[in-house]
Amino acid sequence: MPATRPIAAALRSPLLPFWLVIALLPVGRSSEVGTLLCLIGTVFLFARHPRALQGHAGARLLLVLLACYVGAALLSSFDAVAPGKSWGTTAGLLRYVPLGLYACFAVRRTDRLRALFFAVAAVIALWVVDAWMQALTGFSLGGHADAVRISGIFGADNLKLGPTLAVLAPFALWAARERWGRAGLVLAFLLLLGPVLLAGSRAGWLCFGLVALAFAWREAGSGRRFALWCGLGLVLVALAGTLAWRTSWRFQDRMERTLALFADEPQGLDEALTGRPAIWRASVGMAADHPWNGVGVRGFRYAYPDYAPANDHFVVEEACGEGEGACHAHQVVLEVLSETGVTGLVLWLVATLAGLRAWRRRGPAARARAFPVTVALAAMLFPLNTHLAFYSAWWGLLFAWLLGLWCAALHVETDVVVEDVPMEDRDA
Repeated sequence: MPATRPIAAALRSPLLPFWLVIALLPVGRSSEVGTLLCLIGTVFLFARHPRALQGHAGARLLLVLLACYVGAALLSSFDAVAPGKSWGTTAGLLRYVPLGLYACFAVRRTDRLRALFFAVAAVIALWVVDAWMQALTGFSLGGHADAVRISGIFGADNLKLGPTLAVLAPFALWAARERWGRAGLVLAFLLLLGPVLLAGSRAGWLCFGLVALAFAWREAGSGRRFALWCGLGLVLVALAGTLAWRTSWRFQDRMERTLALFADEPQGLDEALTGRPAIWRASVGMAADHPWNGVGVRGFRYAYPDYAPANDHFVVEEACGEGEGACHAHQVVLEVLSETGVTGLVLWLVATLAGLRAWRRRGPAARARAFPVTVALAAMLFPLNTHLAFYSAWWGLLFAWLLGLWCAALHVETDVVVEDVPMEDRDA
């Protein structure tokens, strides 16, 4: 089946509002249009089918996971350092419930799931083409390139291309593998590799490496072949890195900063990690002083000056634009621990165990169908990395979107009677 056929089906089916969240991600807060449409669709769904939850295990799993995610924020808000910010953030998180429920009921057939995967891959393909255009010409749909890295369609004032492209790469790699086989998979890997490297986000580099390892393991099927696939990948990365080093001063600058990690100078580690050790030490201090429920979600920036060293450059340079200092902990475990405390961390661990248990209990066919979104979530949450803020409006929305799609993909029904499916588009 041509790839354009499932994409067209996604754009004229109930999948459209959910897909719009990803399609509009680079355009500020406009992605919330998709969230609003999903909210409206979910209200209509439960007005017509009040007991819809009873027949969908994926929707019930989603509610458990979101209860832990939102519950951690709720408990952190009671004695937060910035109560207005924490309570407002917690209230805003509630919009993820209808977003995820919409996914669970709209993506209820295998063909719908595949159509959505192809449609997301089409969005990623546009971003990749635009990023290559910026790398070669200096211009893109997002405007001029950033001074130190390419920014692509996101724009020079919104340096999220690298981590976002890396996290969503599984959809593009899956689509290329489905459409053109292993040759398509390798070609897609190379086309994605360039923008991920030139975007200059080392967190994105690690995420993309994890995604590549997951696909290599899936293709290999044995330890020996996996080693061969990894060897091929390392050769391709080495060649791409050498080419980027010789042709892109932006990439060379990021690599030199990264290699400062191995320098003998005391400031080498701090330079390589762009000052994050100071942020992490402040996070530990916040967690020690507020062990049970943290400083409150999104309260990190307000508490940071009290824990920052003298003349901390994040405070001096007004990193958040308001003079408070560093915006967040830049590491998911430290973010949860410093902003929501031990209580929040326990809730996150409960959600993780519940998700792993649900994934293991599903059959191999269900896990195979959910493979792209499973890899995306695993790469996004990998703890030995730096991260964007999971309780922020933007990264949190992407996280909730993936969570809803994951619950839906795990519980897709292969044989569904048309009359029994809520929000069914019978003409699709």
